[in-house]
Amino acid sequence: MTAQLSKKGEAWSARFSEPVSDLVKRYTASVFFDKRLAQFDIQGSLAHADMLAHQGIISAQDLADIQRGMAQIEAEIAAGSFEWLLDLEDVHLNIEKRLTELVGDAGKRLHTGRSRNDQVATDIRLYLRAAIDDITALLHGLQTALVDLAEQNADTILPGFTHMQVAQPVTFGHHMLAYVEMFGRDAERMADCRRRVNRLPLGAAALAGTTFPTDRARVAQTLGFEDVCHNSLDAVSDRDFAIEFCAGAALIMTHVSRMSEELVIWMSPRVGFIDIADRFCTGSSIMPQKKNPDVPELARGKTGRVNGHLVALLTLMKGQPLAYNKDNQEDKEPLFDTVDTVTDTLRIFADMARGITVKPDAMRAAALQGYATATDLADYLVKKGLPFRDAHEAVARAVRSCDERGCDLADLPLEDLRTFSGLIDADIYGVLTLEGSVAARNHVGGTAPQQVRAAIARWREKLG
Repeated sequence: MTAQLSKKGEAWSARFSEPVSDLVKRYTASVFFDKRLAQFDIQGSLAHADMLAHQGIISAQDLADIQRGMAQIEAEIAAGSFEWLLDLEDVHLNIEKRLTELVGDAGKRLHTGRSRNDQVATDIRLYLRAAIDDITALLHGLQTALVDLAEQNADTILPGFTHMQVAQPVTFGHHMLAYVEMFGRDAERMADCRRRVNRLPLGAAALAGTTFPTDRARVAQTLGFEDVCHNSLDAVSDRDFAIEFCAGAALIMTHVSRMSEELVIWMSPRVGFIDIADRFCTGSSIMPQKKNPDVPELARGKTGRVNGHLVALLTLMKGQPLAYNKDNQEDKEPLFDTVDTVTDTLRIFADMARGITVKPDAMRAAALQGYATATDLADYLVKKGLPFRDAHEAVARAVRSCDERGCDLADLPLEDLRTFSGLIDADIYGVLTLEGSVAARNHVGGTAPQQVRAAIARWREKLG
């Protein structure tokens, strides 16, 4: 993949007897999507030039000229006046050509001791490292918004579900902290992935290393890499780090999608647990009464898109022999779109979390359905000495009786409750309340308001 630029500005023209066809140019070009790597390409090139000058491979004047030219190119790109040429295929050759126009032979010497293979691998790692830092900060912002929502609702009771059936009462604060935990693990995965991203491939050249006396450690230090890639073949062909990132991103979006599903259900008038601020919803073109939760619905859909990018990269790599292959040009669009999708989603969800209005009365009413305190009655009997399986059977018969009468367990008179077990006394009614149920789960990880507030304090300390 190493290239030379002719006087006409075309790549590898000295080797071939006819020009590349326009169709092939369009098919093989990446410049119109990989130009987003420009700042990282310049950053890597400047570090490479600094090393070349330090090693005496290029002169101090060449370095000064390269630095001056790159500063102008950066300014042109920022101003939108830089001309991106399809003929030059990618971001690297476009920048190199412009540099040569600006500073002459010094620009031609910049590529000494490197290839586009290790150059692009370095650019992607620099790009992804920055993206991971942004995503980690956005995860932090979303977690903070959810912790705030949890604190406001540490005592708010809603039904907890298994199999989408009412199971036991929980607090809304506890429910929100479940997502804080998920996103916390996501942040841990991003940090772990970053360590493997943060290794320098530059210096591997095309695949075998270089004959020039380069100093890879100096370049790594200049660019803030923790280490270098220690095998030149692997350095130019490895995309594990991008696949690993996409796997972590898919998990982030999976957690977002689970939350989205609940928000959509909870906002339905049939449930009515929450309302989402108008700025995150849309209406209907035909039904004037509609308020649709478009943001969580779309995030749920975009999760499939990110999952697809992970599969695309895995499939891209599975058949590649060592070392670099043109296939790897196809790694960028899935990676870029994954970064964009996750970044936008986390940013908007943090804002949306602050626009959620909780409806405690509707949550409480729902928690009173489905005999949510049945397990509390069973636990009560066990504490009185009844074996759990016998307690389970006694409560099941009580529930069936309530089903037939159309009432809740707490509505049964004491004498009726005692027909299911003589161990039941008047103190049972404190156990059968929603507040009594959640307060009884007073242990680390439990739903008791006291534990919710303790968990919030731990997260506030962790999040800073």
